[in-house]
Amino acid sequence: MAKKNQKYYVVWKGRETGVFTSWTECEKQIKGYTGAVYKSFKSKELAEKAFKSESGQFIGNNIFISELTEEQKMLIGKSIPDSLSVDAACSGNPGILEYRGVDTKTGIELFRQGPFPEGTVNIGEFLALVHGLAYLKKIKSNIPIYSDSRTAIKWVKTKVVKTKLERTHQNEELFKLVDRAINWLHNNTFPNKILKWETAAWGEIPADFGRK
Repeated sequence: MAKKNQKYYVVWKGRETGVFTSWTECEKQIKGYTGAVYKSFKSKELAEKAFKSESGQFIGNNIFISELTEEQKMLIGKSIPDSLSVDAACSGNPGILEYRGVDTKTGIELFRQGPFPEGTVNIGEFLALVHGLAYLKKIKSNIPIYSDSRTAIKWVKTKVVKTKLERTHQNEELFKLVDRAINWLHNNTFPNKILKWETAAWGEIPADFGRK
């Protein structure tokens, strides 16, 4: 029987390819392997179907490339040290959620919220971004802000949160923060650029919680 919140990892390019049932086994195939391509899935059926497909069809849709060639890294460029980085961590999805923001250069934590009893990574990444923007506005800083979540960046830019998580008594506090964040976006402007953190080129975002 599959464990609760079991994930299946597809490796299209790595030391060994296939479907793996743990992050530990997946990591063995892609860590240190230049150009490795992989992705996690919530079911074995989806993972096996994806593995049989061409990996190129999935690139740009939450596919992760563990390492890039030097030429690819040069095209991406380097991150901006004088910036704010945000990230979220969720134990289960939905599950216990927290998020934080750190100084990209030093790694010093500037703010942290949670844990919230029932949330999702996407909601946490969104709240982290808005919290970061509000924080920078408060201290009158125009430095950019990094997130490794395309979904969160899109939600901030459109000012719309498209989550499938149902609003319940247990997560009411979290949804009130979402409402407040959306309201802030509608009533504030900011000079800060919102940038995608290029994990494949630069490693984990400095605000990462170090959990897989």
